[in-house]
Amino acid sequence: MLRLRQNPETTFILKMRGGEPAVDQTTAYRGRFAPSPTGPLHFGSLVAALGSYLDARVAGGEWLVRMEDLDRPREVPGVAAIILHTLEAFGFEWDGQVLRQSSRAEAYAQVIERLRDAGLVFPCACSRREIAARGPPGVDGPVYPGTCRHRLPPGRQARSLRLRTEPGVLLVRDRVQGELHQDLAREVGDFVLRRADGIHAYQLAVVVDDGFQGINQIVRGADLLASTPRQILLLQALRLPVPAYAHLPVVVDATGSKLSKSHAAAPVDPDTPLPTLLQAWRFLGQAPFPEPPANLAEFWTRARSTWNMERVPNQYSKTLSAE
Repeated sequence: MLRLRQNPETTFILKMRGGEPAVDQTTAYRGRFAPSPTGPLHFGSLVAALGSYLDARVAGGEWLVRMEDLDRPREVPGVAAIILHTLEAFGFEWDGQVLRQSSRAEAYAQVIERLRDAGLVFPCACSRREIAARGPPGVDGPVYPGTCRHRLPPGRQARSLRLRTEPGVLLVRDRVQGELHQDLAREVGDFVLRRADGIHAYQLAVVVDDGFQGINQIVRGADLLASTPRQILLLQALRLPVPAYAHLPVVVDATGSKLSKSHAAAPVDPDTPLPTLLQAWRFLGQAPFPEPPANLAEFWTRARSTWNMERVPNQYSKTLSAE
């Protein structure tokens, strides 16, 4: 299982059998915010945007916005434009053009072919129900039991494509969460790169796009922490640099449910951004302002001058009522 413990170091280290790639900390900071257009921006997403934006700007770096609209069946028409409008209304300023994953299918397909040529990808005929029946519990659902790893069962057709994993422990030192240890082969198993419906999986798309955009600093919610080792394995396979990571506490409601999946996940109001930004600032454990900012411009000026990642709570999740 995942094992986390507090660690004050602010670097990223990967240890795995077969080598230890290093994070390139010599290049300029390049971060990103990558929402999915399945609903308007809610408070949990705003927290991730605020943390990633300030960390980039305080470092004198770039901050990009990427629309993760890969899963078209779940996309809500018009929401991508609403998210961008909301970010602008809250005073976020991003660098360059917004990258949309829906335009990147060819790039993902080319990467899969590279991995297939290297013998790292295999076709799988298993359904979710079959995996749930045979796979032991893992960090993100049932562990794939390896049914099709060597060949497809007789009479079965491929449904998805999976990446091979090998035994070995990954050690991640996260700037907020501390250390994470994960044995992918034992705790996740061979994981999907292309789904049964033909859509490329998130794990593949996020790695390919981060590499394409030169992202070297990732600040996001801790709900994605368990995915990080899978993404690192892909980075290794593609010989891409490993970013540094900081996983912020997930915003949960009083029942402990993630805000995005809760009835409490109301959209943030672009007409009154300042109170919500102040609430997100407090949620991230930042030092109180001596007096409330008079306007949005003053908030951003003060926030940039006092942001400190070390003040972010070393928690996987946090409720709004805990402030």
